[in-house]
Amino acid sequence: MRRWLRRIGLGLLALFAFVYLNNSALLAPTRQHPVTLLAHRGLHQTFGHEDIASDTCTATRMRAPEHAFLENTLASMEEAFRRGADIVEFDIHPTTDGHFAVFHDWTLDCRTNGSGVTRQHSLADLKALDIGHGYTADGKTFPFRGKGVGQMPSLDEVLARFPERRFLIHIKSNEPAEGERLAARLAELTGARRAGLMVYGGAQPVAVVRDKLPGLRTMSGPTLKTCLVRYLGLGWSGHVPEACRNTVVLVPVNYARWLWGWPDRFLARMERAGSEVFVVGPWAGEEFSRGIDDPDEFRLLPPHFSGGVWTNRIDVIAPLARAAPGQAVPRQTSSR
Repeated sequence: MRRWLRRIGLGLLALFAFVYLNNSALLAPTRQHPVTLLAHRGLHQTFGHEDIASDTCTATRMRAPEHAFLENTLASMEEAFRRGADIVEFDIHPTTDGHFAVFHDWTLDCRTNGSGVTRQHSLADLKALDIGHGYTADGKTFPFRGKGVGQMPSLDEVLARFPERRFLIHIKSNEPAEGERLAARLAELTGARRAGLMVYGGAQPVAVVRDKLPGLRTMSGPTLKTCLVRYLGLGWSGHVPEACRNTVVLVPVNYARWLWGWPDRFLARMERAGSEVFVVGPWAGEEFSRGIDDPDEFRLLPPHFSGGVWTNRIDVIAPLARAAPGQAVPRQTSSR
């Protein structure tokens, strides 16, 4: 009996040693990759996140403007890249005349001088709108009113304007037909151009895009949840679940340290699986569009972090991420 107990004890000790050595940050080789910065909606006007619901008009919760750029416009994307973004995220809606309009909201009433469901309009009609019409910080003054006419771009215009830039495309619906349309459009691009694109959004259209274009990184809420849950269960062994392959992995900064091998081993495993990792803001039940948006949140990243960072404030985060060694904002050390 004692012999069996000794063998069990030695087996458990060996298993513990394997798990530790296979996931310890102390023994992991240091990755030399720079941080990849993803600018959510480009450089845009910010707003408070308190008590936000899916139908909240965030244009009426705008903070006092610090710059002249509106989200999802060519100008905002260009400025985001100029300020250090590696990738820009934008939202798309199909139009009645066969295009994709780049615009965030499901309806036009909040931000524009139009009304109704965005996808029930032609691109020409959408371009005639003033997309800065509804922005206000005090409910009385509208600093962008009249300045956004014709500023809603199409997907084709974005791809033509920035032929060598990387983008994350957000499908706003859960309609499979929208996935069919987007896949057909992206299939017209060269393989090299598609390699710079990623797609996320509703589970059904994203599944269609993944099926039609298997080499394209895609992600939906269900696939992300499956990836993280299965990795938490199996990642100690170094195994990367199928759900974590060729995808986009969003990791809340306050939960990242619980991932096996965080940060360098985890990032290397995901990279070998063809996936790209982005740390997002602290998760407390809100949507993942909450980004790493201020220096305090940036300090939560491990030292020499070499993954991706999702931010709504590329103007704030890029200078911190690009700081020379010795000048960077001090960060917390990893606990794993």
